[in-house]
Amino acid sequence: MTAGPAWRAARRAATTTLVTGPVRSGKSRHAEDLLWQSGSVTYVATGRRATPDDPEWSRRVADHRVRRPGSWSTVETADVAAVVDAATGPVLVDCLGTWLTALVDEAGWDDLVVAADLVRAAGERLVEALCAATVSVVVVTNEVGWSLVPTTASGRFFQDELGRLNARVASVAAQVNLVVAGRVLDLSSAPVVPTQPRPRTLDA
Repeated sequence: MTAGPAWRAARRAATTTLVTGPVRSGKSRHAEDLLWQSGSVTYVATGRRATPDDPEWSRRVADHRVRRPGSWSTVETADVAAVVDAATGPVLVDCLGTWLTALVDEAGWDDLVVAADLVRAAGERLVEALCAATVSVVVVTNEVGWSLVPTTASGRFFQDELGRLNARVASVAAQVNLVVAGRVLDLSSAPVVPTQPRPRTLDA
């Protein structure tokens, strides 16, 4: 794969909170709770739209809508950065995993090199928007390794790119919360795993 754009350090996104955790952990509900008293919130649904041919997905989307305050508005889009750029009030992005899937669907799963370039460019664009934001932004994501992913080239690609995207957003977020079984752990001050290998040393 090509390197894509440099995932360079940017100024910290002082208004951003990243909420991560396993599927069905309660992370989306926790993210909603963080903004519950914020009045008018823009909820960015990053995944596929509800369609009549998938009633189970339509029910999930409807359930999500019902539990959100009536003052919130929903935007269904893959251009998350544009929504953050234009926001005049708090934004909730749910979630990076479905966003990544939508981006790769657009690029095509048959050429993962092209898909990687698109995903990394979009990710860097999102990070820039988060760093420039003057409103509160809560970003939800699935933590890699805690969901069912096929053991195929595309499955490994998805895990690699989502892990990279999660780490990139976490690197600029002011707060990072892990949700497991409905319990919340603040990881904001936790040590960061080095992204570069440590130099080898000779045994004494």
